[in-house]
Amino acid sequence: MAEQQLSTFLNLDETLHPPRILASGDWVLAHYRLLEPAVGQLQARLPANVVFDLSQLGSLDTAGATLLVNLLGDQRISDLKQLAPTLPVERRVLLETVGRALQGFEPPPAEKPPGLAIELLANVGRSMENFWHNLIALLGFIGLTLQTLFASLLRPTRWRITSLVANLQQIGLNAVPIIMLLTFLVGAVIAFLGSTVLSTFGASIFTVQLVVFSFLREFAVLLTAILMAGRTASAFTAELGLMKANEEIDAIQAMGLNPVELLVLPRVLALLLALPMLTFIGMISGIFGGMVVCALTLDISPTMFLTITQSSGGFQNFLVGMSKAPVFAFLIAIIGCLEGFKVSGSAESVGAHTTASVVHSIFVVILLDAVAALFFMEMGV
Repeated sequence: MAEQQLSTFLNLDETLHPPRILASGDWVLAHYRLLEPAVGQLQARLPANVVFDLSQLGSLDTAGATLLVNLLGDQRISDLKQLAPTLPVERRVLLETVGRALQGFEPPPAEKPPGLAIELLANVGRSMENFWHNLIALLGFIGLTLQTLFASLLRPTRWRITSLVANLQQIGLNAVPIIMLLTFLVGAVIAFLGSTVLSTFGASIFTVQLVVFSFLREFAVLLTAILMAGRTASAFTAELGLMKANEEIDAIQAMGLNPVELLVLPRVLALLLALPMLTFIGMISGIFGGMVVCALTLDISPTMFLTITQSSGGFQNFLVGMSKAPVFAFLIAIIGCLEGFKVSGSAESVGAHTTASVVHSIFVVILLDAVAALFFMEMGV
């Protein structure tokens, strides 16, 4: 194949003295894929005293001129008028111009692939930059939402009561069965594990305090918030993202309406109302699950269980747990709506931002819960 390409455009006749190279055919971009290997093959065995014949050269453009200049060399290009006196002036000028442009040109050195340490640092830098941009966007969206909320509080005619009730039913009422089942099972597991460990020390009775303390203070609000982050934040992102992809949000703005007031506030207020109620239901269900296990495995009757619960000072732990619910609800709703507004318009973008809303919501919930636990511990609450 290479010999055929060489004979098509370049023909080396070594029987003559000096040897002669005949360049023929069209040296244009369309033939570049065939010309380049032919020129490379001939350059590898080019005689020192070779003579070039350009009389049968066809069409010529800059791509073919570049290859021809590389083959002829700078010295022959400078003497092109004597080398090929029959060459048309326009082609000679083109070859000389390309030759001058290529003088002193060196291909850039190949970039070395970065090492493992550089790649790791680059990934860390990109992650920190993305984290900073997401944080700035979150704080800005929180400010925009609060501004819209305070502005609409003084105008009862702009309250979206129907949307609020519909979202409250979807977010709160429909989530009651899964919250009850999840917290009941977790409460039963905690009671079972606590009784197994504490029985080795003869302190099985403290399983009641373990269940009550853990659910009133931590597990009920944490499990409910995580479940709402996976269930509700993803729904907010998917709904708003699909509206963004279908340009419905642009239509709302074109009609002079505020998308934050119309779409965000009802969802945020609905979750602010629903999450504390679901947290309370989770507390009751978790404690009930622990009560069932204590009655079956430790022979602690429900009456004794409730008596121990009442005497263990659970009201303070109840307030600590309930105080976290509005904060978690507000951030989960804000993150879900913000990721929905970030959707660019494709189905892939909707899926990516839905996943991001769940991940970010769960991360923020766990982070704030850890900070709150340290704060209340230091305050002695």
